[in-house]
Amino acid sequence: MNNLMRCNGDGAGVLIDLERFAWGQPEWDLAVTATEYLTAGWWNDAEYSEFVDAYGFDVTGWSGFEVLCRTHEIKMTTWIMQNIDVSVDIKEEYDRRIECIRTGAAGGWNPF
Repeated sequence: MNNLMRCNGDGAGVLIDLERFAWGQPEWDLAVTATEYLTAGWWNDAEYSEFVDAYGFDVTGWSGFEVLCRTHEIKMTTWIMQNIDVSVDIKEEYDRRIECIRTGAAGGWNPF
């Protein structure tokens, strides 16, 4: 979602941040957005619905989604974990995410 920039001149789109680009199963990438929607609360219902409609598939109905969702939650949490000494806000966010993973609560994650 955040890897597309518009050029100043003609407004054409340019893809950025392709250092981890790979060709693989679409479920892995779709599960990122679904996890951001269900767990982190970074997408509202209308935005996620528009995403699903545009792609033509809702990965949350796939039998393997739960495993990918939990994997992305851990990945998103360990990424922020490396910065808990930077600020109180980051430490509190890390604690919030760990509690969410432990209890299954959803929503309210802050993006960093």
